[in-house]
Amino acid sequence: MRSGRTPWGGYPLLGLFAAVSLFPLLWAAVAASRTSTRLAHTPPPLRLGRNLPGHLAVAWTDARLGAALGNTLVVAGLTAVGTVLVATLAGFAFARLRFRFRGALFALVVGTMLIPPQLGVVPLYLLVARLRWTDGLQAVVLPGLVSAFGVFFMRQHLLRALPPELLEAARVDGAGALRILWHVVFPAARPAMAVLGGLSFVAAWNDFFWPVLVLTQTGNPTVQVALTGLGRGHIPDPSVVMAGALLGTVPLLLVFAVLGRQIVGGVMGGAVKG
Repeated sequence: MRSGRTPWGGYPLLGLFAAVSLFPLLWAAVAASRTSTRLAHTPPPLRLGRNLPGHLAVAWTDARLGAALGNTLVVAGLTAVGTVLVATLAGFAFARLRFRFRGALFALVVGTMLIPPQLGVVPLYLLVARLRWTDGLQAVVLPGLVSAFGVFFMRQHLLRALPPELLEAARVDGAGALRILWHVVFPAARPAMAVLGGLSFVAAWNDFFWPVLVLTQTGNPTVQVALTGLGRGHIPDPSVVMAGALLGTVPLLLVFAVLGRQIVGGVMGGAVKG
């Protein structure tokens, strides 16, 4: 019988992977705490310096990171909630409801994952400009509310986690559609919803290409748009740029600290069931 414990020989390998994964974050902190002159030396420094508080203050002020962090939190939160809700409802429909052309529609949804997002940038920007949404957060939130990957992910999870007999029992008991969704579908989908919500939040937080097209640094910038201002100028200071990037990373670390166990548990649960 297999044991759920990790063999002692696996801990050094896990420690190596952890060190490699954490090194970019450590380097960002070191670079943000040193001067640009010291960073150009060979070998580069690997210990924290004394300039971290000053560089963080400069990045916070010059990039208006306070407002940018608030905007990004709104965008990422609304995108994650909307993606989870839409994907769960669509995934449930494709998994357990019977309607005409269900297979063809699901194939069409999955097929959109093969289309590069860059192909839709021009018509999407023209639509946003015609609606006068440029430099508005709704121009970033609304296009990201529907995810083909999210629909596929939730459909595959509900096929395993939601037996048809459970739905039939709820209907026999007189439950309506809303009651079935709230008391049957959502509880069964909760692990996958946590995973999709976390992934959607991180993706929306790190998104750069589309926000930099429709938002400005002086209007309603997200963190990624605001940080572009730190790298501009005749002689950009790499230490200040790294300080801004470090400030933009901290909220993601807090989200993973809070939801990390649910995300990992949902991913591993789906792997075990599959």
